[in-house]
Amino acid sequence: MTMTTKELLERLGDPVAAMNHLARIDFRFFLRKAFPWISGGASLEWNWHLDAITHQLNRVESGDALRLLVTLPPRNLKSITISVAWVAWMLGRDPTRNFVCVSYSGELAGKLARDCLSIMQSHWYRAVFPGTIISAKRSATHDFETTAGGGRMATSITGTLTGRGGDIIIIDDPIKPDEAQSDTTRDNVNEWYRVRRQII
Repeated sequence: MTMTTKELLERLGDPVAAMNHLARIDFRFFLRKAFPWISGGASLEWNWHLDAITHQLNRVESGDALRLLVTLPPRNLKSITISVAWVAWMLGRDPTRNFVCVSYSGELAGKLARDCLSIMQSHWYRAVFPGTIISAKRSATHDFETTAGGGRMATSITGTLTGRGGDIIIIDDPIKPDEAQSDTTRDNVNEWYRVRRQII
């Protein structure tokens, strides 16, 4: 039987412990908590499409889905949900996992990486996932590692990837919006994917 938040609070008796427990086991709860941290304090206005995305991400985590394609218009929280918050949550649950996150530019890849690292270095994240610690040996924003050997590497379509692999590879906006109508750009990205699919 699934407990409500109120029932969990009453059972645990400690509201902070209950909230941390919920953030640890429920990605939807974690996303709501993480969003203000990287959005200047703005609260997340939940919508049904976030339920759909989080459901499918749970299938990826469990191994029921090996590939997932999420297509939504811009400004619908795809990147924040998947490339930022979900990666942080997954590394909290299993700090041995390795993620490769690819975007169309180094600037965008870096922004998403900074947001993910910001969440993971927050006081509340460390309380939720005390076993996930960023390693001092590799703590660059674009390529950081946990002390358990997992981590997140950010790169772009034109960036370096050879020799690096990941348990989960996220390709987030591989084409700039204003170049999406270019046959040449689309062909280049498709070729990049075809080649990389064989080596990562």
